[in-house]
Amino acid sequence: MKLSKNLTLAEVSKSQTASRRNIDNLPTAAHIDNLKQVAEHIFQPARDHFKKPIFVSSGYRSAQLNQAIGGAGYYESGRYIPKSQHCYGQALDLDNDAIGKPSNAEIFYYIYDNLEFDQLIWEYGDDENPSWVHTSYKDGKNRKQVLRAFKEGKRTIYQSFEDKR
Repeated sequence: MKLSKNLTLAEVSKSQTASRRNIDNLPTAAHIDNLKQVAEHIFQPARDHFKKPIFVSSGYRSAQLNQAIGGAGYYESGRYIPKSQHCYGQALDLDNDAIGKPSNAEIFYYIYDNLEFDQLIWEYGDDENPSWVHTSYKDGKNRKQVLRAFKEGKRTIYQSFEDKR
């Protein structure tokens, strides 16, 4: 199933961890609707702008998969509650390092400068290039939150992104 001209549901729901651990990672119809929104409003405009493939390193994650990989979530009354927008079909991680151009930084700044988004995160890396770009979209409810993630010991810290161009 196509989510946009150049992105399929198989690409955004594929997970080696889910396959290895026999975890069901099939999104619901509501998740698919959200995935179409992020594909149409963020992925496809970036893909069309650069006229080159953009690799999705992480897309939809079921709650069980998110828990298995240590994604954002918490426990309430003994039940795991995912916090990651990936679990709701609202987020994609984009990583073009293995492909080459455009770079992760170019993808990040294109989204930052040109597109409507809920959250945009410069994930790790250095001042020149993030290790990957986390982006999300919530139909009609976008915060335009821009963050930078880094490690402090074993903890991931998120701070407001400072544009140093």
